[in-house]
Amino acid sequence: YKLSVAPEMDIMEYCRKEWRGHTPVAKRMRKGYEAVAQKFASIRRVRGDNYCALRATLFQALNQATQLPNWLQSEDFTMLPENLLSKYDWIKQWQLKQKLGRKMGEISDEIKEYLILLRKKWKNISEIKGPIEKQEACEKLFKNEEEEYSLYEALKFLMLNTAIELYNDDKNGRRVPVFSWLLFARDTSSNPCQLMHNHLNHIGHSGGLEQVEMFLLAYALQCTIQVYRLYKYSTDEFITLYPNDPEEDWPVVTLITEDDRHYNIPVRMCQETML
Repeated sequence: YKLSVAPEMDIMEYCRKEWRGHTPVAKRMRKGYEAVAQKFASIRRVRGDNYCALRATLFQALNQATQLPNWLQSEDFTMLPENLLSKYDWIKQWQLKQKLGRKMGEISDEIKEYLILLRKKWKNISEIKGPIEKQEACEKLFKNEEEEYSLYEALKFLMLNTAIELYNDDKNGRRVPVFSWLLFARDTSSNPCQLMHNHLNHIGHSGGLEQVEMFLLAYALQCTIQVYRLYKYSTDEFITLYPNDPEEDWPVVTLITEDDRHYNIPVRMCQETML
């Protein structure tokens, strides 16, 4: 089994290995890693395919889950595919992983299975008390390719659902977060149908998450994604929050990126910062 999230490694050791040169970029990266090392002792490399933003976020969210979030508990959570397909015919063109040309009923059933799996795994892992056991359960899950990729399909579908809600809220004159305007201001995603065709269907296959889609993921999971963007060291954007005005009760997951394309995971908060 390939582990999708590598074992932890000392963060400064990792930095020295990756950024040896004397170029301005290497110097900036080292400074960035030094700043992260004030807060976190180790780093875990995340497998670098087009799922890596989803993988890093989900791994962190599960690794620190202590309860099943409200949005996962709602009665109609698993009815989502059925409900959306009854209203939006175009969702039949949702591209499920490596399997094309399905009938509508099958798509709905399959996504429902993925959503049930997400709820089950989240519940099981959040009930584990010991941090070591919890981490072992996460690692076991991220070694099981079939389950892991099914969970990404669930996340992508939740992103679509969130996008539809935001789009409808805006059309009905309700307040929406700024990123929602940006999401639908793109030529390639002026409505949820285009967003699905041109973006969500490609995530994991031919593309990863763009910046504005990180906001969408955060809203879908109702968590704040805090990212150390190392190439932005010494600017206001070095630590970026998605969303930038988070709800106070949302849990925070922390990621590291060198280029806004590939994400790794910082682990082990240093003792001083925890006190």
